[in-house]
Amino acid sequence: MPLPARYGRWGILVPVVLILLILHFIHADLGSNATQDVNEPALGLQIESKTSSEATTTKTSSSPSATDHVPSTCPPLPGMENILVVIKTGITEAQDKVPVHLRTTLRCIPHKIIVSDYEEEIAGVRTYDVFANVSDTLKQSNIDFALYNRARAGGHTALTSQDHQKVANGPSGMSDNPGWKLDKWKFLPMIHTARHARPDASWFVFLEADTYPIWSNLLAWLAQFDSSDKLYLGNQMQIGPNLFAHGGSGFVLSHDAIHAAADYHTAHVGEWDEITDREWAGDCVLGMLLAKVGVGLTWSWPRVTTQSVWEQDMLRDAFGVMPWCHAPFTFHHMTPADVDRVWGFEQMWFAAVSITLDELLDDTGVVLTFSQTNSTQITYAEIFGNLIRPTLADHLDNWDNLAMDGDNHEDYKGPKTPASLPDCADYCAADPECIQYRLTADSRCTTSKTVLRGKPAPGTKSGTMLWRVDAAVKRMGQCSEIL
Repeated sequence: MPLPARYGRWGILVPVVLILLILHFIHADLGSNATQDVNEPALGLQIESKTSSEATTTKTSSSPSATDHVPSTCPPLPGMENILVVIKTGITEAQDKVPVHLRTTLRCIPHKIIVSDYEEEIAGVRTYDVFANVSDTLKQSNIDFALYNRARAGGHTALTSQDHQKVANGPSGMSDNPGWKLDKWKFLPMIHTARHARPDASWFVFLEADTYPIWSNLLAWLAQFDSSDKLYLGNQMQIGPNLFAHGGSGFVLSHDAIHAAADYHTAHVGEWDEITDREWAGDCVLGMLLAKVGVGLTWSWPRVTTQSVWEQDMLRDAFGVMPWCHAPFTFHHMTPADVDRVWGFEQMWFAAVSITLDELLDDTGVVLTFSQTNSTQITYAEIFGNLIRPTLADHLDNWDNLAMDGDNHEDYKGPKTPASLPDCADYCAADPECIQYRLTADSRCTTSKTVLRGKPAPGTKSGTMLWRVDAAVKRMGQCSEIL
């Protein structure tokens, strides 16, 4: 469908900017569509965190604060002043994952706190000890708090190799990782810390250190709701009978919801300590508490997602929803390099939008507010077309595009093993629904009907049927409105 008339100049201006953007990312990441070696992409566009004058006016506090100086170079984010952003992290990851956010995604956010299992300074910002007001009896008697107690006594020097060990997720999470076992206890104390930091906030937005937020998309989304209602917005998950918002995807609580939950928890702390001890997922426990006070979950996929931007399927539906014309608020499992890279893309994208808005103002003489134009949001369609599609290639060495259909050793259905990459390409081409394929290090061919950028993987080779990708994009069409 054609775009509304007020976007008439978009078609002329934005392609010029996006051509430069595409060239930037192709050069920075993959180079060309030819077969090539692929390493972990370098950091994306570097955004200067402070001007020299800002650096002299920004204060380092010895105690945590929920309100920060916002640099004068920040773009306006109308509505952000009513939101408290809460970043949940821990001693084993905070120094690695949080600094990139402080110079990018959090730089222009006026009200934010970092909650952790250890109070420390990160790039000039003091973290909150989320367990400061938790019962000493619980902290000393429950084995899950072993890491917390060691850290309080010895700081970073008290950490062991097991604390830093990357453990694969099992049916009940990373049960062998001390930091992961402690993390489930943070969710209920965290709502008290957030409420105490800014009790009058309209919205409380909870993110993790590997969650990437797009703030303009959040503001447009929250404009659809009333913060005086008891609201709990997040990516729907279920354990047994319990529905809850996935913590890593990010979730939002309204003013009345967080106050109701915190008040109820205060009156029943012992009971909920027992529940938390019994359950294995803290985000599930929070969902159970909210349900107890009558706050149900508003299913919010694809606004919030469990996947990174590189591993998100943007061309196929889930939960009965096609993400293409939706504007995502978060991506999960984002490395610091990913954050830098997508932040650079986002700044370049919205710079183009700003120019377009200026032209619209000149043409109409009408000041466009946030709710009057879709130009301040970025959709999955735009992310795919301008960030993902330019990085796809016919063949890539040392790259895993996560094409996993048929990857079952007991019921392998691919070409005979060992297969070659041409064998795998022919196998995919013979299936009209196959779009991507890969050859594993042990010469097994697996395929996929989805399109993912993927990640570096030594020994793995990947391929994409680019003409099928472009045909799928053409079938999706342009977005006449943001859903």
